[in-house]
Amino acid sequence: GQDCNLAYIGIDVCIDLTPKLVHKHGQPTMKGYGKTWVYAYMPEPTWDKIKSYVKVGTGWNVSDEGTGIVHDPNRNLVAIEAKMHHQSEQPKPSFWVISDKVASGSGLSFSRIGSVQEVYEADEQQPSQQHMHRCVGMFAVSLDPSTKSTPVTGVEASLSFTLVSIRTWGTTDHVAPIVHSPRK
Repeated sequence: GQDCNLAYIGIDVCIDLTPKLVHKHGQPTMKGYGKTWVYAYMPEPTWDKIKSYVKVGTGWNVSDEGTGIVHDPNRNLVAIEAKMHHQSEQPKPSFWVISDKVASGSGLSFSRIGSVQEVYEADEQQPSQQHMHRCVGMFAVSLDPSTKSTPVTGVEASLSFTLVSIRTWGTTDHVAPIVHSPRK
């Protein structure tokens, strides 16, 4: 089968802009991190709800393996590998920060400060700015139905998440970032 674009979805996530190990014993690890992809953390129940929406809407079960999910059962979190457009002809994901409260006090306004890649690269130059950002992430979600079918789980497919934009509420230190590539 071919990839099928499902929808855009906003998810309350933490985007990991902390530095990653570049080489391990001369071998590159986490290649392209912060430029072509990043980790996005979400609560396990949120991931389960996304999988149930896909099942109801398409009939396909979502494969955690093919999707690139990293489970952290101790904190009830999952990390997804969110792709990012990075070539010149593609729009890079926007990075928005809270600018100030609206005069009425009931709303917030956000200012775009650049792309996620620009913020990550600026963070590389200023280590004090490397953080885990708590935000609402907008993702384009696509389904790859070319994965396996088993008698137990039925027809499975993998999901692909492409980060479109984030609106950060600020940073958090309540999520420990992944520091190496768990898939190898």
